Amino acid sequence: MARATKAPSWSVSDIPDQSGRTVVVTGANSGLGLATSRALAAAGAHVVLAVRDTVRGEAAAAGIPGSIEVRRLDLADLASVRAFAGAWDAPVDVLINNAGVMNLPQARTADGFEMQFGTNHLGHFALTNLLLPHITDRVVTLSSGMHRARGTRIHLDNLALDGEYSPGAAYSQSKLANLLFTLELQRRLGEAGSPVRALAAHPGWAATELQGHDANAVRRALMLFGNRFVAQDPAGGARPTLYAAVADLPGASYAGPGGRLELRGAPVLVDRSAAASDAEVARRLWDASEQLTGVGFPASLPNR
Repeated sequence: MARATKAPSWSVSDIPDQSGRTVVVTGANSGLGLATSRALAAAGAHVVLAVRDTVRGEAAAAGIPGSIEVRRLDLADLASVRAFAGAWDAPVDVLINNAGVMNLPQARTADGFEMQFGTNHLGHFALTNLLLPHITDRVVTLSSGMHRARGTRIHLDNLALDGEYSPGAAYSQSKLANLLFTLELQRRLGEAGSPVRALAAHPGWAATELQGHDANAVRRALMLFGNRFVAQDPAGGARPTLYAAVADLPGASYAGPGGRLELRGAPVLVDRSAAASDAEVARRLWDASEQLTGVGFPASLPNR
C-alpha cells in the first residue's frame, strides 16, 4: 500500500465530535488503550473499556472524564469472548482491537493456543466476527512494526511454533496475523456489500507496560531503557489508532507514525510488508482461525 499523500500534521485536536457514538476498546485499562479511550471520551464518545481485570478497569475509568463503561473480556479465553459478545445488544460504531501481549515465555491460553497468537490474533478474530452484526462503522486492529522482523511468516502447519518457539518470533507472527486478518476482513466486508471498514495501526515505539514482560532479561532491560530515552508516551503512541478510528480512510489502510523509522511522530498511512499483503495466506489464515475458534464471518450483515 502506498504512503498517504496527506501532510503528516494530523493530531488529536482533529478528532471530530464523537457524541452519540459507541467505541469498544480492548485492553483499555492502561497504556495505549487507556490513552485511546481518554481521547475518544473527551471527544464525546461512549467508550467501553473491555478488560480482563475489571478492578483495574474501574480504577482506570474513574480517571477518564466522560461516558465510560467497563466490561470484562479475557481474550485468552474464548468462553469469555463469547460471553462478552453474547451480552451485547446495541450498535457499536467502532471496535478497537488494542489489547496484546509481547515476547512472553511459551505458554497456552485457556483453549490451548500459543499465548501470543491466541491473545493477539485468535481472541480478536473471534470477538470481531461475533460483534460484526452490531458494528456500524469500522474495526481497527493494532499491529506492530515487528511484523516485518526477518523471517516472519505465518506457520500454518505449526501456529504454536512447537519445537521452534521463541518469544520474539511468536510475537512477530501474531502481529503479521493482525495485518492479514485486516486484509481478509476487508475483502469479506466488501464482498458482502457492507459499509463497515477494517483498518490497522501501529504505535511506533511507545512507552507502555508491554515491554516490561519480555521473557529475555537483557532485551527487557534494553526496552525499558528505550522507553525512557527513545519512546513517545502512550498518548503519542495512540495517535495512529485514533487516526484509523476517526479519519476518512479506505478499508485495509495501515496507519503508523510518520517520523524516522516509524518510531514516533504524527500519524500517516504507512507501508506493510509483502508478507502482510499476501491475499492467499490471508485467506488460509482466516480458514485456520475459523477452525480453531469455531467462529466465522457472519452469514448475513445488516444493510446499513
